[in-house]
Amino acid sequence: MLQCKSMSYVITCGDEGVQINEGSKLGVMGSGFRLEGFSEVVKYLKKVFGDDLRIAGSEESEWAKKVLDLSTWEQVNATVQQQIEALADQEGLMYSGYLPFSDPRQLQHGIRGHMVRPHKIHIATKICFTLGGGEQVYNLGNFVVSADWVSEAPEALVKSFMNQQIEFYRTLVPETEVRLVFETRGVLGEEVAAKNQAMLEKIGIFAAPPLANGKQ
Repeated sequence: MLQCKSMSYVITCGDEGVQINEGSKLGVMGSGFRLEGFSEVVKYLKKVFGDDLRIAGSEESEWAKKVLDLSTWEQVNATVQQQIEALADQEGLMYSGYLPFSDPRQLQHGIRGHMVRPHKIHIATKICFTLGGGEQVYNLGNFVVSADWVSEAPEALVKSFMNQQIEFYRTLVPETEVRLVFETRGVLGEEVAAKNQAMLEKIGIFAAPPLANGKQ
């Protein structure tokens, strides 16, 4: 597969509040922090998008709070910045910085963004798998999971990595029947998106049918 280097791609949390204003978001729960299989996934992301991938942390990381067993958001926010910077060094990624609840912030390496959901509240109703080159249109209703790389990877890795994220995101909105949707547009093109979709369907992940009003 040809590497896609047409813009700045940033691995950042798939939390529905993470909005990237400059750059393209590759959603990975907790920005990959202590996520099983992340090191292997980075290799496939680099194969698709090139070696100059960025990574950014964000405020109110539910995943980090859980895995670090922390009690306050102040502790989480302080710790995540250090941990994501260390993860960048470990995986050979460019550390862009930290996405706060504020006006859009200019980060390092051509990334600009912020957090926009309400504090301490999750309002997503869908998990959106990007298949063609990262997030194309920001939607506050979506948890975002990058599946732009899955056709290049072993089935077992894809299944484990996807299921970890699906299961955890569902716990954040327990009163909601979270729907799975696919975003197929992007610079990788229709053929690559179709291959990625085929891999997801092979492991049992299918897009929900459109709602009665025709919307996803």
